[in-house]
Formats: sequence, structure tokens, C-alpha cells
Amino acid sequence: MQSSVETLSPTRVKLTVEAGFDELKPELDKAYRTIGAQVKVQGFRPGKVPPRILDQRVGRGVVLEEAVNEAIPRLYGEAVESSKLAPVNRPEIEVTTLDDPVKLAFTAEVDIRPDFALPAYDSLSVTVDDVVVADSDIAEQLDGLRSRFASLSPVERAAVDGDYVSLDLEATVDGEPVSGGTAQGLSYEVGSGELLDGIDEAIRGASAGDARSFQTALVAGDLAGKTADVAVTVRTVNERVLPEATDEWAQSVAGFDSIAELREDIRTRVDRVKRLEQGVEARDKVLEALLAAVELPLPESVVEAELAWRSQTTDEQLTQAGQTKEAFLEEAGKTAEEWDAELKEGAETAVKQQLVLDAVADAEELQISDAELNDQLIRRAARAGLPPQDYANRLVQQGAVAGLVAEVRRGKALATVMESATITDASGNAVDLEQLRDDMGSPEAEVETDEDGRPYHVHDDGSIHYLDDEHAH
Repeated sequence: MQSSVETLSPTRVKLTVEAGFDELKPELDKAYRTIGAQVKVQGFRPGKVPPRILDQRVGRGVVLEEAVNEAIPRLYGEAVESSKLAPVNRPEIEVTTLDDPVKLAFTAEVDIRPDFALPAYDSLSVTVDDVVVADSDIAEQLDGLRSRFASLSPVERAAVDGDYVSLDLEATVDGEPVSGGTAQGLSYEVGSGELLDGIDEAIRGASAGDARSFQTALVAGDLAGKTADVAVTVRTVNERVLPEATDEWAQSVAGFDSIAELREDIRTRVDRVKRLEQGVEARDKVLEALLAAVELPLPESVVEAELAWRSQTTDEQLTQAGQTKEAFLEEAGKTAEEWDAELKEGAETAVKQQLVLDAVADAEELQISDAELNDQLIRRAARAGLPPQDYANRLVQQGAVAGLVAEVRRGKALATVMESATITDASGNAVDLEQLRDDMGSPEAEVETDEDGRPYHVHDDGSIHYLDDEHAH
């Protein structure tokens, strides 16, 4: 086989490949076996029909097509390897010569990772925020825990944000009741914004027995987009009463001997979370510094694919939320042109990040172990609410395993860069990378919040663990 490379641009090349028919023998033999097994010829067993008979029955061209389709991927791969190219998308193949039985020639245009120089990792320097646990942080967490044990007490006053009211409501469009738009005794937190647009403004300041009305745009169902008239009556107003933060309460709900011990435990956990946040900031800033130190052209087709994916994802999310793109842009205060420019900038940054981190991983000869891959599978499966095996099966079905491996490998590449970079906090102290690595690798590094705002992390076994349940009975 002979191959040559023509540079079309810094990110695109054309490979020209030529191979003699003797090099196609494995694929030709396989093609004859495959086709022979499908053709019945009197006097011959299936799969044992001689090639010359198959040529007469089905035509030599059919066999050649089967063989060439099998051979081109192999020959292309060998040409890429011998030329030391790094393709970033699928090639555009064109057969230029099929001279039976002399030679096969084809061209392959493909986008490649461009050549660029990586900076010395120790030349990168970033500054992150100090880790400071304020008394207000402790109070906020303690109040959050107390609120989980709050009770509701009826009050004879107008409703304010944070109160819970019991409501009767009925929604109509053009005087006709809306299906599913009637409720009695509905409990609702004033100011939460979780029911209907306009309801908070209507019931804020209302007392028990007051009737109010407002209009709202329906976002779901057959009447989505229509304006509904909503009549609402406040039956009761209840305020939330938090338990007093006493030693007895700390003992009963959190298993501590005193409220002081509970506060200190909260301080320790807040400090841990803030250090995790500092670690995320360090990671992001080192990556930003690395990208800023590299100049490279971006493959257009890869940027276009990334941009198309981001646009499609945005459209799907808006559809699921029952929102139009026009309404979304108006709410965000952006024009369509500004939004498109942001999407393109994000796509370009993402592609540059992938190319640079892949280059780091190649330069450092980084590999991903089965244990590292399994760890990511378990964590992602938990976030997706699936058993690890089901999540793994879905990745296989979607052909996404290679993508996950590449993503984990890029994470290792960035960790390698961070080890050499200079990372200090705002006070000038060096950030402890060993502690940072331990924290980022711990289950708590997966801290997220659920729909109620409760913080949780994912255990190695895939189970969900709420941080505010850490000591609760």
C-alpha cells in the first residue's frame, strides 16, 4: 500500500491511498465466502461455490463492491497511522480507481487535530478565593435544618412570603372550566413561585376568607398559550414556626450532646464544601489559563457539529419547559443574534478544550483503568437515577462508551496540568493539592442539590446521601 498526504488547511488533509489487488485478498476471500453462503448452485454445498461460478452467477462487480467496502476502512486506518494523523471526524471517501485485478485507489478528506505547542505546565499561575466559613454560613445551615422540623401555626393576619396558605381555586378560559384547573384545600407556600404565574401577587396580603382573582398564561395541555381567569379563595393562613436551637433539640434530631457540637459539625461540613468549591474554581481557572496559553485553528466541521448539538439541546429543553425561544430570549434580555453568538463562542471553547486536553493526554501517555471508568459509571448512573448496569447498557446502546472514556481521560489530563501549575488563594497561600485531590476524589465532591434545594452527594455504591441527614435519626 502507498499513501500520501495533501494539506488542504491547518485542520484538514486529503489522503491518497493506493493498494494492489494482492493486498485485498483477505477481503476478496471473505466476500466470496459471504456471497457464496447466500447463493444456491446445484452440485455445490452452501459456502463452497467456486469463485469463478459466483462471478458468472452474481457478477464480479458485486464481489468487488463487497470487498472494497470491507477493505477501505482497514486501508484508511493504516494510512492514518503511518502518516501520524489525528482525525477528529469521519472521512469523506471517494474511490478514484478500481482497476480489476490491478489496483484500488481512493482519497479521504478528513479534519484533523492541528499541530500546536503546549505551554510548560509550571508556567501557569492562578489565584482562587480564600476558604472562609462565616458565622452566617453556620446560621444558614442550622436554620435550614431547623426548617425541616418546622411546624405550621394558624395566624389571624394577612399572608406574607414564607407563610403556608390553604387555597380553593378555579381556572376558566372564556367562562369554561379548565380541565384539571380546579382544586380545594390546596397547600401553597406564598412567594415560592411554584404554582401559577401571578398567584403570589394575588394572595400576598390576603387574610383567611379573602377571595382574589388574577389572570395567567397556561403553559401546558390543550389550552397552552391561552390566558386563563383564576378565582382563588384563601381558607387559612399558617406561619412556619422553627424549633428553638437548644441542646435538647440537637440531641433529639441530630444525635449531638449539645447545640455547640452540632454547630461545630456544621462548620466542619461547610468548610469541606467550600474547599470543594475552591477546588472546582482552581480546576476551572487552570483550564482557562491553559487554553489562553494555546493558539490553534479549530476544525470547522467539529465546531459546526458542537454548535448544532447545543442548539438542538436548547430547543429540546425549551420544548420540555413549555416555553418558546422568543419568550426565553425576552426573559434573558438577549436578541437572537446575541444568543447565537454566545452559542458559537461556547461551541468553539468546548472544541478547543477537547483538542488541548487530548494533546496533553497524548503527550503524557495517559490511560484510563477499568476502576476509574467504573467509578464514573457508578456516579453518573446515580445522578441519572438508574442502576449502574442499566446505565452502562444504555451507554453501549448509544455508542457513547468511547465518549465517556475520552471525557475521563481529559479529566486526568487536566489534573496532570494542575499538579505543575501554581495555585494560590487570595491571601497568597499555596493551595494544598494533595488535600484538594483527596477532596475532589471523595464522595462529597459530587455535592448537588435536589428540587427542594437539599444538598446531597453520591456514595461509591451509587446511593444518594443527604448531607443534612448525616446525623439525623
